[in-house]
Amino acid sequence: MSVGEVVYPVRVAGPESAHVVVLLPGAGEDGSVYDAVCERLHDSDLRTVVPDTIDGLDVAALLTLLDGLGLSYVNLAGDREGAALAWEAAARTFGRFKSLVVADSPHPAVAGGDCPSVEIPSTLLVGGPDARADADASGRHCYSDFRVVELGGVESVPRDAAAAFATEISLRTSMW
Repeated sequence: MSVGEVVYPVRVAGPESAHVVVLLPGAGEDGSVYDAVCERLHDSDLRTVVPDTIDGLDVAALLTLLDGLGLSYVNLAGDREGAALAWEAAARTFGRFKSLVVADSPHPAVAGGDCPSVEIPSTLLVGGPDARADADASGRHCYSDFRVVELGGVESVPRDAAAAFATEISLRTSMW
């Protein structure tokens, strides 16, 4: 998929579904970090879209990428730097995203950033207790249902806790 002069390889897979999940990897990772997560999401009847890299991707470029794929209303997930981009996109783009599930990245305002609050149901997964205080502080920047899931001793949520990450995404895509 071309965004301006940059070409982003994008993995689109899973069943044809009204529910699409866009997963943004961390910096220096490729889309394969989500292989196990995507497999579980496909079993839950969810379609996945994973850019192979987020290098050079900002909110405007992400929206252009989604427009190019014909995706107007999606669920958004990310890990580390991909999560930071997901927070920004969800906060700055009203009506484009159904839900937000992020791992190991608190809301950017917790660290003093100028990111607005999000207004969609959001879940933040953290790999251990050291990140819990910032995760809890993120709740002040979520004007919808917000939940924190603490995983014990997990270094990379999508790689080491794929089942937990996929479960949280599946829960957020459900309208029950």
